[in-house]
Amino acid sequence: MDDHDKGLAHDLDTLGRRRVLLGTAGLAAATLLTAWGCGGGGSDATSDSSSSSGSSDSGGSSGSSGSSGTCAVSAEETQGPYPSDGSNTINGTVSNALALTGIVRSDITTSFGSMSGTAAGVPVTLKLTLVNVNNSCAALDGYAIYVWHCSREGEYSLYGATDQNWLRGVQPTDSSGVATFTTIFPGCYSGRMPHIHIEVYRSETTATSYTNKLKTTQLAFPVDVCTTVYTTASGYTSSETNFQQISFATDNVFSDGTSTEMATVTGNVTDGYTVALQVGISV
Repeated sequence: MDDHDKGLAHDLDTLGRRRVLLGTAGLAAATLLTAWGCGGGGSDATSDSSSSSGSSDSGGSSGSSGSSGTCAVSAEETQGPYPSDGSNTINGTVSNALALTGIVRSDITTSFGSMSGTAAGVPVTLKLTLVNVNNSCAALDGYAIYVWHCSREGEYSLYGATDQNWLRGVQPTDSSGVATFTTIFPGCYSGRMPHIHIEVYRSETTATSYTNKLKTTQLAFPVDVCTTVYTTASGYTSSETNFQQISFATDNVFSDGTSTEMATVTGNVTDGYTVALQVGISV
């Protein structure tokens, strides 16, 4: 059972510890808008009511993905109930997509191996830049990043969508520390702001089990971009409804801040979006 399946009391305790750490560091209590919310077959956060509105579909919004020449260790987050990294089971069987041939791929919109299918949605080019906060934000080459997120309908492959393994993949970082994925804009399910899950590994060869991971974090999206996608793009009807009932303040993952998790987003619904985030680790 992963940490997020331990109930509300555990979640609140985890939040409390994170808030104490943030307070000790002298960070402001202001909550920054952020997050990605997707999920099918269950939610990995509690739900509350609050609406978020956004601007029109013009070129996107800039989040705080890291100032030039500066970086911080990305917030440590739960992997949620649908990681398929060997840390949990489905119907009594360990689920580990990382052990499957073909998991190392840039385009994660399709299923692979013995499964077939394509996740429809607004196109996204995801660029994650991995840096070492202990070495002047130097790019980390040759590491590996595993990402997963839900479909536009709010389902996770292998769990809600049991006959699919789309929207999961591993990519190595290049000489600039960048891992690039082709995917779709995730949906918003009840109880969570839109998000993408991220695990960092030392290399492709170690990206085979959660026991080897160096960092678990999540990527959040600007409210205005989410509003634009959910109100204008085909297939996101349920996301629009769910998004109106959640906010960063009531999301139990992002409510303590998103300064290291808010993506920079550019583009539009017609042509697709580029989503960028700097991921900082200490090595």
